[in-house]
Amino acid sequence: MDKYRLHVVPLPVVLVLSCFSVTAGNDNDDAGSPSEFEQALELTPDLDNGRELYKMCVACHGPEGWGDDNGSYPQIAGQLPGVIIKQLADIRAGNRDNPIMRAFSSRRALGGAQEIADVAGYIAALPMTSYNGQGSRRYLELGQDIYQRDCVDCHGENGEGDIKKHIPVIHGQHYEYLERQYRWIRNGRRRNANEDMVEQIQNYSLKEEKAVLSYTASLLPPEEKLADPDWQNPDFPKYKRSWRPDPTRDRRTSKQ
Repeated sequence: MDKYRLHVVPLPVVLVLSCFSVTAGNDNDDAGSPSEFEQALELTPDLDNGRELYKMCVACHGPEGWGDDNGSYPQIAGQLPGVIIKQLADIRAGNRDNPIMRAFSSRRALGGAQEIADVAGYIAALPMTSYNGQGSRRYLELGQDIYQRDCVDCHGENGEGDIKKHIPVIHGQHYEYLERQYRWIRNGRRRNANEDMVEQIQNYSLKEEKAVLSYTASLLPPEEKLADPDWQNPDFPKYKRSWRPDPTRDRRTSKQ
């Protein structure tokens, strides 16, 4: 466990209010307060409490936070803490549609700013798997060209995101999850998407879409963020793991 001891990840202290686009929901108890989430960004996470709160997340995201390589659930391990906080805020405020997640992110279930900081810190500190679901290898060169042209300025050379701007880590993400989110962003279903990205992807052909998403899914997390292939989160030893990403499959020989 020493190799993967969970360390406190400092949260960035600046959040532009407009990032939340907070609107009042039908239930005032669930409506996100901008000041609450700005406060969450400034708080030091209590990882012990974060571990307790993460019990609500295990059934879908898995004990390791690796999701499912068929894309049903994303890999959230190793995500930037500010990104996790922002997504919880947007779901809680009704700015991102996810009925299941809205229930789990409500104040009744999750609590306030400190609890949000705690669970975000715990998830951010989890090591990642490199055995994420892959797309087609056929157009990886085209995908790299598109990524370098349209994506690298925000998401980074290796999909590392931007901690100051709360732009998510996308390396190691499952292809089918990326594909679903891409389509929801393009058709307006994911309302908290970056407006520049929404406009940018409108005219991608199907070939270009598959190419850039396949290239994105092929991006490896850096070595220091990776778990060993057979690592299991010792905080949750009794959970079934039969559905988690398969380390026996060569990630580079997925769909042709």
